[in-house]
Amino acid sequence: MSTLIVIVEDEEDILELIEYNLQKEGYETLGSTSTKNLENILSEEKVDLLIMDRNLPGVEGSEFVKSIRDNGDTTPVIYLSAKNKESDIEEGFIRGADDYITKPFNMKELLFRIKALLRRTKPSTQEGSVKYRDIVLNLNSRSVSVDNTEIELTKLEFDLIHTLINNQNVVLNRDFLLESVWGGDEIYQDRTVNVAINRLKEKIDPTKEKEYIKTVRGVGYTLC
Repeated sequence: MSTLIVIVEDEEDILELIEYNLQKEGYETLGSTSTKNLENILSEEKVDLLIMDRNLPGVEGSEFVKSIRDNGDTTPVIYLSAKNKESDIEEGFIRGADDYITKPFNMKELLFRIKALLRRTKPSTQEGSVKYRDIVLNLNSRSVSVDNTEIELTKLEFDLIHTLINNQNVVLNRDFLLESVWGGDEIYQDRTVNVAINRLKEKIDPTKEKEYIKTVRGVGYTLC
């Protein structure tokens, strides 16, 4: 099932840049430079996420979100705004934000936050199976096979490989993995992620021939 993300941004070069990067990640996108017709889009389409600027012509972005929230719309919203004062950010959350990113922004951070929010709000993506090369994860039974041979992973190792597969072509840093896989609720040692990655490698590639996981020194991990 495809994921539809609507971006409302009045600067066309920023809008095009966001759409290009999201489409490269496999998302469907709809872009707009104002909130005109946005209510119709939200009522007619299954929108999975709304990325909303605040300084827009006509209706200010957070005022629009507040109005749809008041009418019962629960579409997840990330504000992407130059309004960066503490009071602005607080106002944004009061007016229905699920997340808030200030401009200028880092595109990789935006992609990480989108993926994290969709994991929480789009449970249908957790059904069925996902594949990477000859690794197959059955998400219902939480079983894993490599080259048609089932292997036994712990819950944490399953969540770790699942997160890596869900974020193919992106280098995931240790903080992101700690937040996504471990929950980020406790204090962990610096080597927590390293140790878990090494154990996972031993199980899915004991001969070290396939090299599924690449270490990017000083940054994090990605699938090869």
